[in-house]
Amino acid sequence: MRVPIEQLLKSPESKTLEFKRDLSSPQNMLKTIIAFANSAGGTLMIGVADKNQKIVGVANPLNEEERLCNLISDSIEPRLVPNIEVISHKKKTMLAAEVYPSGTRPHWLKAEGPLEGVYVRLGSTNRKADRALVEELKRSSSGTSFDEMPMPTLKKDALDIRKARELFKGIRLLKEKDLLTLKLLTKEQGGLVPTVGGMLLFGIDRELHFADAWVQCARFEGTTKSTILDHIEIHEHLPLAVEQAIAFVRKHSMRGADLSNIRRRDVWNIPPAIAREAIINAVVHADYSQQGAPIRVAIYDDRVEIENPGILLPGLTLEDVFQGISKLRNKVIGRVFRELGLIEQWGSGIRRIFNEVRRLGLPEPSIEEIGMRLRFTLYLTPRKMQRAKDSNGTADQVSDQVAGVGTGEVAGVGIGEVAGAGTPQVTPQGTPQVAPQVTPQVRRLIACIDGAMNRNELMKALELIDRMHFSREYLYPALQAGLVEMTIPEKPNSPKQQYRLTEAGRNLAKHISKEVKQ
Repeated sequence: MRVPIEQLLKSPESKTLEFKRDLSSPQNMLKTIIAFANSAGGTLMIGVADKNQKIVGVANPLNEEERLCNLISDSIEPRLVPNIEVISHKKKTMLAAEVYPSGTRPHWLKAEGPLEGVYVRLGSTNRKADRALVEELKRSSSGTSFDEMPMPTLKKDALDIRKARELFKGIRLLKEKDLLTLKLLTKEQGGLVPTVGGMLLFGIDRELHFADAWVQCARFEGTTKSTILDHIEIHEHLPLAVEQAIAFVRKHSMRGADLSNIRRRDVWNIPPAIAREAIINAVVHADYSQQGAPIRVAIYDDRVEIENPGILLPGLTLEDVFQGISKLRNKVIGRVFRELGLIEQWGSGIRRIFNEVRRLGLPEPSIEEIGMRLRFTLYLTPRKMQRAKDSNGTADQVSDQVAGVGTGEVAGVGIGEVAGAGTPQVTPQGTPQVAPQVTPQVRRLIACIDGAMNRNELMKALELIDRMHFSREYLYPALQAGLVEMTIPEKPNSPKQQYRLTEAGRNLAKHISKEVKQ
């Protein structure tokens, strides 16, 4: 066995562990074995009371071992061969059936059939899988993601290619070859059709095909859902929906000032970087084949809950997630989000969230499988700070200043940036031999600047609505790199302030244009 028996006996029942007194209820035991095989594997201990984990033992272990093997062989399809051991501990004999995540899932009870007899593990219970989840299990065993599947009844004009090209401006031209590479389109029966991922990201009539592919945000009074203070429903293309959901959270974040040191520090009660990572994670990992409810962001006085449809992929446990182990459910969405700079690398988001939570001294977030949904909860605690007040006595609103980055954000690293990369250095004189290494966000900004433009014009060109996100990840890095300059540098906060490319910025813009044409 992989886990020592002493450790198992001290552990509560969970997604990967269950105790049974005996084989008197074989159906329930078989459902557990099937659920383990279809989920993340697990160990079934026979001869241990499931209520108090007292070792009662098995009277005839060799006979019971043979009976258990026959039950599994006769009752489960496809064939499943767990590792069954006879274990002695404290003068008692038990049976341990160790089940591994199966590569031939889904498994089912023969008596109930392949549609009604499939079970998965949720927490310490077994749940019958519906048809959508059965199909998800089949896809996961074959290595195919739902969003890579073709939609043969649609044509390529079902995608809003114009909007997609606007978002990819400065990154890709999104010619037909690019659309195929990103798997927004795929070849089917001699023609080009959208993939599921293409429709989810840029479908013109997305919700005709995926009714729950949208985001619901709400701010509640207190700690319950009894009173709604604010609410929006976001039906934009997914990259834009992410920005709007983040903007909603920021709208309901309170900014205060930590004056314990010589220099004031801004402190947010909902850390922006954590909220951003969690929302992006929910959109990228949602199971859009499930029906019933959209992605949800709920803000309370003491916590923020972010839910997405879909349980953990087979082979993953909550412990794996806490350790930063990840499997990408939606490969097309993940690939597009990475190219747009919304995510940095696979599996790094949760790890960054927990690092930032520890840095800020917040309680550890929770991740739970609830029904057929996954819920991330960020717990908020009062911090030792003096709330900054404006002239009306109300809390400060989000600063429009470029340098207004609060301490509730991951220091020095934007979501689309590579951790540890310093400020790019650009020589302003002459055309550089090698294009400076800048983030995708800065490249997009450089590509869209035409003459002198103010902040609102730039944000409109980039399809952004979150001013702080625009300042932190687009404008501020470009100014620091010497690629963009102010038209009124002596008055940085002037309402007439505009921004234009420096010589280095113009050289980079030319380089980007050549790359795109190639």
